[in-house]
Formats: sequence, structure tokens, C-alpha cells
Amino acid sequence: QVQLVESGGGLVQAGDSLKLSCAASGRTFNNYAMSWFRQAPGKEREFVAGISWTGGTAEYGDSVRGRVIISRDKIANVVILDMNSLKPEETAVYYCAAASSPIQTMAYRNRSWGQGTQVTVSS
Repeated sequence: QVQLVESGGGLVQAGDSLKLSCAASGRTFNNYAMSWFRQAPGKEREFVAGISWTGGTAEYGDSVRGRVIISRDKIANVVILDMNSLKPEETAVYYCAAASSPIQTMAYRNRSWGQGTQVTVSS
């Protein structure tokens, strides 16, 4: 099992950039595909981006493709989500998740979750 802790959320303005981090602990971190999801009030949890255990493959949700980059540092056990040109409708709690390979874009297929970090984008 892997334990996940997100950080980096906050209040930003529309058009700003933000970097979220997910620190993982556990010996098997490098065996997992890692993903970011987000959930706004009253909405379902939405896939944002995922990266394979090797770091060689990444997938992105349609709404963020071209504005977001996911990366992982397998030595530091960290997964990073770089977000650019943020929009007010992207205000949500952002969660880090781990799944057995491959990348799982459906939330229920991910084994471990962090507590989430709030991102608020003002207009």
C-alpha cells in the first residue's frame, strides 16, 4: 500500500499557473501508475492526468489537455501536476491517486487516495 499527501493548492486568479505535489511513501510506490483527479461540489470526481509507473506514458483529461503536465520523480517519490491558464470552473479539491498499472482514468479503479488539496480559481 502507498500513502499519499497532496500539497500546493491555494487561491489563484483566472489565467494563473499552479503546481501541485503529491508525496508518496511506501516501498512499492514505483510499481504504481499515479493520477490526479478533481472534484467540485456537487460533481463527480474527474480524471485530470495520469502517468505510468515508468514515467514514460502520460494521459490527460480532455478539459486540461495542452494546459497541464504531469511528471514523477521516482527517487524523491513525488508526482507533480503543473497547471497553466487556470479557469474558475476548475475550482475543486484535487486528489492524488495510485493504481496498479496501467493508468486508471476511472476513480474507482485507483487503490489509494490522498486527502486532497483545495484549488480555488477566482475570476
